Amino acid sequence: MLETSARLLRLLSLLQAHREWSGADLARRLGVTPRTVRRDVDRLRELGYPVNASPGTGGGYRLGAGARMPPLLLDDDEAVAVAVGLRTAAGQGVEGIGESSVRALAKLEQVLPDRLRRRISALNAFTVPMLRAPRNPVDPVILAELAGVCRDGELLRFAYQDHGGQTTRRSVEPHRLVCSERRWYLVAWDVDRADWRTFRVDRITPKPPHGPRFTPRTPPADDLAAYVSKGVSTAAYSARAVIRLRVPVQRAVEVVSPSDGVLEAEGPDSCLLRTGAAGLDVMVIHVMMMGFDFEVVEPLELTAHVKATRDRLSRALGDPG
Repeated sequence: MLETSARLLRLLSLLQAHREWSGADLARRLGVTPRTVRRDVDRLRELGYPVNASPGTGGGYRLGAGARMPPLLLDDDEAVAVAVGLRTAAGQGVEGIGESSVRALAKLEQVLPDRLRRRISALNAFTVPMLRAPRNPVDPVILAELAGVCRDGELLRFAYQDHGGQTTRRSVEPHRLVCSERRWYLVAWDVDRADWRTFRVDRITPKPPHGPRFTPRTPPADDLAAYVSKGVSTAAYSARAVIRLRVPVQRAVEVVSPSDGVLEAEGPDSCLLRTGAAGLDVMVIHVMMMGFDFEVVEPLELTAHVKATRDRLSRALGDPG
């Protein structure tokens, strides 16, 4: 009986780890016959686990969705990864996720073996998080709804509030969600404007029903993270510039976040920053605060603002020249 119970747990673990298994593969993994696999699958079904089977040479077994979530079976590395992820989830900008993470973590730690509990406790005790609070937390229900229409390829209708507070109605073909340091964005094809757009999720109020389904378009870029970064750090501003930073791009990445601009490697000792700001004076301060030596590539007007800032600082230090 103990052997059978252990085999059932192993079978459940395999079904959770892989989308679909053939009967022969499961039999090989478990060291039993295909007939025993079929009996074990029937036992799991009797226990309430929705194991689906598809016939034919290309068929197999897969764990389906049931009325309730079955217990998850994790190996050591997976358990540690989940625990660490739950502890840091509060910084991801999703409203209410912190409390849910704490509850889930408490359940996980209750059943962890001592060896894993000690590993996680050491990591927590000697790690100091430096996470900034999200500016505008996102409702997880809305986030899940947007992910669903992206997955299903359904037309999405919503009310959108722009940075000026004006609300408009939008109909879009949703493509992907992109998460930055403290914000979530939806990349979608705007049907009325016939162009790709990036929307802040915290400003979206869905207006169901959704649909009909649409044929997915070629995305606006292969690297959607870079595409969104350019949109929120450069394209959204009236003043734009290209700055040469006198440091390797690997060093610049440590300071320049995706919301500050888009970095491009130029050589071993320099990189280009494409960024934007509300005005050229603001941009000068923005770039100076990065702490790197720099050179203005474009526009030429920005060089004049840099010189004016230099002169202002010289006068503040008592140098009349």
